[in-house]
Amino acid sequence: MSLPDSPARQIARPVPLRQSVYEAILDMIVERTLRPGQHLVENELAVMLGVSRQPVREALQWLKNDGWVDLRPGHGAFVHAPSVEEADQLLAVRALLETESARLAATHATDEDIKQLREVCRQGVAALEADDLASMVAANADLHTAVAQFSGNRVLVELAAQVDRRVRWYYTPIARQRGEQSWREHAALIDAIEQRDGDQAARIMREHTEHTRRAYLASTAANSGGAAIDDEIEPRHRQAR
Repeated sequence: MSLPDSPARQIARPVPLRQSVYEAILDMIVERTLRPGQHLVENELAVMLGVSRQPVREALQWLKNDGWVDLRPGHGAFVHAPSVEEADQLLAVRALLETESARLAATHATDEDIKQLREVCRQGVAALEADDLASMVAANADLHTAVAQFSGNRVLVELAAQVDRRVRWYYTPIARQRGEQSWREHAALIDAIEQRDGDQAARIMREHTEHTRRAYLASTAANSGGAAIDDEIEPRHRQAR
């Protein structure tokens, strides 16, 4: 019997172990369980994850290629510690993407979409009141992802997804600090989207992302014991406005 000419149905394959290890280590980095600058010991990670050293070694190489881990000859692997400029550049790009997403969402979001945004906002406020950091960060990411999806622009959705994990990484240490103010800004954003006011939605999102940028830079300066790091970046932002 001859085989049909139509393309064969692909058989699902299990995820390679090294990919599962990659995702597990990356999650710990994003959640700050593994902190920037922390030494990553293969044996310890292997025991923690219940695997051999080989997939850990492969995963660390992948993480290095993606900019999450630094490999230092003779010293080993370390969680990447982003520079001020590096963080600022990513948060600036994030602001551009999400400001446009908010503007478009005011035109394209359905009543059901807006209902979903309000539910995510409710979950975020509940997580804040419960002091549940992981749920706060997750709800924040879910809301921003939803706004991008409701923009109706697939390219924006894809680009926003590319920076999502790094935004979570930067947001986690300031989630409590931003706290109630952040969720008030989210609520105002949803109101603007519901009112179909694209300019207002864009303005709120632009200011919201700027508040997050400043909070992250201030937190970094305080933790490093340095001077106001924001002063190093502000002149360039003033010129760009």
